Amino acid sequence: MNAKKSKTAAINIGIGDGDRKKIVQGLSVLLADSYTLYLMTHNFHWNVTGPQFNSLHLMFMGQYTEQWNALDIIAERIRALGHPAPGTYKEFVKLATFKEVEGVPKDTAMIAHLVAAQEATARSARKLFPVVEAANDQPTADLLTQRLEVHEKTAWMLRSLLED
Repeated sequence: MNAKKSKTAAINIGIGDGDRKKIVQGLSVLLADSYTLYLMTHNFHWNVTGPQFNSLHLMFMGQYTEQWNALDIIAERIRALGHPAPGTYKEFVKLATFKEVEGVPKDTAMIAHLVAAQEATARSARKLFPVVEAANDQPTADLLTQRLEVHEKTAWMLRSLLED
């Protein structure tokens, strides 16, 4: 079969190839962290038990739903910058800055794991800002600002559940 290779038109959005590549590398880490956080939160939603079951089950559902919607936004920004988005477990494990949790921890341990994962994801977003600012990439800066707001607020809310 003689498949015709399609050519992608050159991208001319005012951000050079090198800068776009650096931004995509950072966004790929953010996507991997976000997916790992999504999966952890959904897992905890399914498996939480104990006296806080109902409130944590509902809270985790709200968090994983928000996280799921964010995945598309991050991946589509990577595509808009002209690169393929990572999309396999193997790639996410390699890129993520934190590891998934094995087994089924107790409810307070779940909360502590989620605080750490929310904070790690926030750090990944924040780390990319200097690259994005140097490239004058406002759409990615806006995406990062929105993600930071969500992760920092969610970490605070979860952290408050661990206080006496």
